[in-house]
Amino acid sequence: MNHQQNTSRASGSDDASTSAEPGSTPAATLSPAAGAAEESLTLAGEPAARSAAGGPGRIVLAATPIGNVGDASPRLVELLTTADIVAAEDTRRLHRLVQNLGITVGGRVISYHEHNEAAKTAELLDQVRAGKTIVMVTDAGMPAVSDPGFRLVEGAVAAGLTVTAVPGPSAVLTALALSGLPTDRFCFEGFLPRKAGERASRLSELDAERRTMVFFEAPHRLEPMLRALRERFGADRPAAVCRELTKTYEEVIRGPLSTLLQWAEQNEVRGEIAVVVGGAPEREPGKPEDHVAAVNGLMAQGIRLKEAVAAVAEDAKVSKRELYSAVLAAR
Repeated sequence: MNHQQNTSRASGSDDASTSAEPGSTPAATLSPAAGAAEESLTLAGEPAARSAAGGPGRIVLAATPIGNVGDASPRLVELLTTADIVAAEDTRRLHRLVQNLGITVGGRVISYHEHNEAAKTAELLDQVRAGKTIVMVTDAGMPAVSDPGFRLVEGAVAAGLTVTAVPGPSAVLTALALSGLPTDRFCFEGFLPRKAGERASRLSELDAERRTMVFFEAPHRLEPMLRALRERFGADRPAAVCRELTKTYEEVIRGPLSTLLQWAEQNEVRGEIAVVVGGAPEREPGKPEDHVAAVNGLMAQGIRLKEAVAAVAEDAKVSKRELYSAVLAAR
């Protein structure tokens, strides 16, 4: 079994949510109640640029660093300092980010997260109609991808309002690129259900998934997740566990699921984790007579012989003519 471990330490790498960059000067101020679920907050200063009165407003989905604050783009910095409103998943995390960047957020900061986004969306859309520029940021990565933001985009699209994005760091794409698994076709599955039965049901839906799959998982649930993956996809299915991406203790463990499970059992895993799993291998077509029962099963459901043969032949990668003959011969 091929088991590779790649541990990289980026020089000067810092967690954007916890550590300030050397030489940075904290420039933003928040009220002591920062991060309260329903409270709108204001930071010191005025933005350098505002939307023209009566002009078109817009929503900007802005990607934030997933670990290393040095990955913040110049466009992100500019928007944080000039936007009319910053909608943040966690205002405390935003506070730490702007401190690390050494900038001042001049507009109004609004807490916008999964527990209040249904109520806050209408308010934000009204601000866009009034000509305001709203920047949406989450704790890390791109908003709306396994993070708050989808409701806001959905509402803006339905209302015919402008939505754009400032691309940047992505845990999904970073994990995929570092996994060593095929990247030409992939799917993102987010977090699997916590309950064993629901998790098994979800994985059964992915049984025949040929694309590389990317998951997120909490460190304390990694071991049972890997065990479920092994049971469903087999011990030899190639995968990778990507931990603390772009941070000081970045680590990528590659190997078959059986090896990754053994690693998780023997180590106290910490940090933010993405799990990348290779897609299902192409099935051997087999002989036409091996699929007669499948055709008969479809016919028992009321599907005509011709249609049942066509469906099974396509799925099993066998000749329709030969399968049709095998069904008739078995009668």
